[in-house]
Amino acid sequence: MIKEGWEAVIGMEVHAQLATNTKIFCGCAVETGGEPNSNTCPVCIGLPGALPVLNSRVIDLGAKAALALGLEIQETSIFARKNYFYPDLPKGYQISQYDKPFSANGELTIMTSERDDQGRAVEWKPMTIRIERMHLEEDAGKNVHEGLPDVDKYSYVDLNRAGTPLGEIVTAPDFRTSWQAYDYVNHVRSVLRWVGASDADMEKGNLRCEANVSVRKIGDTEFNNKSELKNLNSVRFMQKAIEFEIARQIEAHEKGEPVNQETRLWDEKKQCTRVMRSKEDAHDYRYFPEPDLQPLKVSSDFIEQVRREMPELPDVMRDRFINEYSLSFSDASQIVLDQSMAAYYETAAKTSGNPRVTANFLLSELQRELNNSSKAIANSPVAADELAALIKALDSGAINNNQAKEVLVEMFTSGKPAATVIGEKGFEQISDSGVIEKIVDEIIEKSEDQVTAYRGGNEKLFGFFVGQVMKASEGKANPKIVNEVLRSKL
Repeated sequence: MIKEGWEAVIGMEVHAQLATNTKIFCGCAVETGGEPNSNTCPVCIGLPGALPVLNSRVIDLGAKAALALGLEIQETSIFARKNYFYPDLPKGYQISQYDKPFSANGELTIMTSERDDQGRAVEWKPMTIRIERMHLEEDAGKNVHEGLPDVDKYSYVDLNRAGTPLGEIVTAPDFRTSWQAYDYVNHVRSVLRWVGASDADMEKGNLRCEANVSVRKIGDTEFNNKSELKNLNSVRFMQKAIEFEIARQIEAHEKGEPVNQETRLWDEKKQCTRVMRSKEDAHDYRYFPEPDLQPLKVSSDFIEQVRREMPELPDVMRDRFINEYSLSFSDASQIVLDQSMAAYYETAAKTSGNPRVTANFLLSELQRELNNSSKAIANSPVAADELAALIKALDSGAINNNQAKEVLVEMFTSGKPAATVIGEKGFEQISDSGVIEKIVDEIIEKSEDQVTAYRGGNEKLFGFFVGQVMKASEGKANPKIVNEVLRSKL
């Protein structure tokens, strides 16, 4: 929670590694792991005289990412040298883009929610984010540290990652809470995977995020100094780092202490941010056009071709699910967060004939089993057509809602079809009205006093008769038919 009277101003930068097989300006392989400095060549380690050659696959994937995020692809963009010194940047500059980026001027609508003390969503709402740009650039290498501080500490440089292609996605400072930023990054990860532009796996380092955080009094329009939270390799760490930084800056302002413009790191062990270095402004990087690369020009025909080849995007699919299947905005948004889940749901919904109940079972019962077993929907032991079979059994009255939930758990554990589990558990309901009429007749014959009292106006006794019928049928009688027959007979 942000202290009353204050608001946070947060902008996000997401660095997504594009899913190419080779690096952006050379033919070295892009792969995780391997011996340090084994996937390198004169171009990616910056030897004098080595010239970059742009990988055309980067343009294809960059265009997919840009269109999926609602950005406009610029027909002409320029690569620039971003000059700074760092051990893992052997050239002394990074080839990036500055004043003429590959894409710009985007808007993206996400679902976001504040959370309670346990991190559970309170109420999902739509939020539109302005995306200022997505430019293309090469990644730097990686510094590797070992040993304890001040005790035999060594640092090494691994340049295997140097030159891997990145799309840097920069938003306007539109976020006001850490959870909005959290939901945004998850949405971007989902979209990039959806169109195949990036694996977006933070554990492998092919998606990293940075948050620019400042605070101000509510009502103020001027921006205060910001801190850049860097090297955040987990969305949850990012959320906690932003939350800490908001509180730290508010406290400093209230004490009259300066808040410096600086880059800070998140210390997970100490649960706090700490200073890494002072934060540079754009002019400190001395950008100038990369002399070894021509301006990048893409045609309108190319952009339209990429657009035609794109799959149905999550936002479009969400709206279609709402219209076709009468889902709520929240349910449809959660389903399309994952492409495999969306495909699973649509198959199950069409097969079951009851899309709303299918969505309820998918998002609650099945999702809980998946979470508990750390499985993705693509690896679910319950196939989409089997979930549909379970929903059909529920709709037909063959089983009740509680039985359906129990059957689903057993299906998930055993991998058995719905019909088999229902049979093994003896859950098949009696829906033959003739059989149920016979049971009802026997109950009425044995309960003359209760029948007289019910017909005399004691309608509460109806529950007694239902209970007796269910007991006599060992719980298998279809409750709907039981009610209909009893009312007719009584």
